[in-house]
Amino acid sequence: MDLKLKIWRQKNANDKGKMVDYPISNVSPDMSFLEMLDVLNNELIEKGEAPVSFDHDCREGICGSCSLYINGEAHGPDRLITTCQLHMRTFKDGETITIEPWRAKAFPVIKDLVVDRTAFDRIQHAGGFISVNTSGNTIDANAIPINKADADNAFMAATCIGCGACVASCKNSSAMLFVGAKVSQFALLPQGQVEATDRVLNMVKQMDEEGFGNCTNTGACEVECPKGISLENIARMNREYLSASLKG
Repeated sequence: MDLKLKIWRQKNANDKGKMVDYPISNVSPDMSFLEMLDVLNNELIEKGEAPVSFDHDCREGICGSCSLYINGEAHGPDRLITTCQLHMRTFKDGETITIEPWRAKAFPVIKDLVVDRTAFDRIQHAGGFISVNTSGNTIDANAIPINKADADNAFMAATCIGCGACVASCKNSSAMLFVGAKVSQFALLPQGQVEATDRVLNMVKQMDEEGFGNCTNTGACEVECPKGISLENIARMNREYLSASLKG
């Protein structure tokens, strides 16, 4: 396959940045998208040019660090996958592929396709945890009966990998699907009830302070989410927030 890549290049956070065209040839349809970028970078290095910076780690769809905006879609044209799981057979010979970083105020560009997503970490630190009694009188979690439907929904919410596709696909750059998932995974379980009120209030407050927008109700976040996190989690977070506000 012969392709034309249009890639966002930005030297640092203060650089204006621009799209740069890169032709690439002999791309195997069996390559992953990141392998194709590796090939491009090898060619650039051989020419004495700076390689394209992009984030990656597990390459197994688990960590979410490979996040890219490809042809106007978070993680590319396929569904329920991360960028590292996207293969070049998804594209056609001669196609032009536009590759950009996440576009959100709360995710500033560090370099090229790499963005700073530590805003998600700060939201987690604000309340995405439970405090556990480690005095020696702890109760085995397996000994606490939990309704199967609640357990299944909590597990589904916990599959969120924090990649930020929800933010990138939302015209308001909302992080409500991410926060909703992190709130839900605890709100549905008895272990999360003790700190439920503080958790949702603190996490939503931190989300707003980070500069994320409000929900648009269009559902683009659920469509683009590589783990299929449901919009029901946003509704649950809203209910939890209303209840906590009335208590507080």
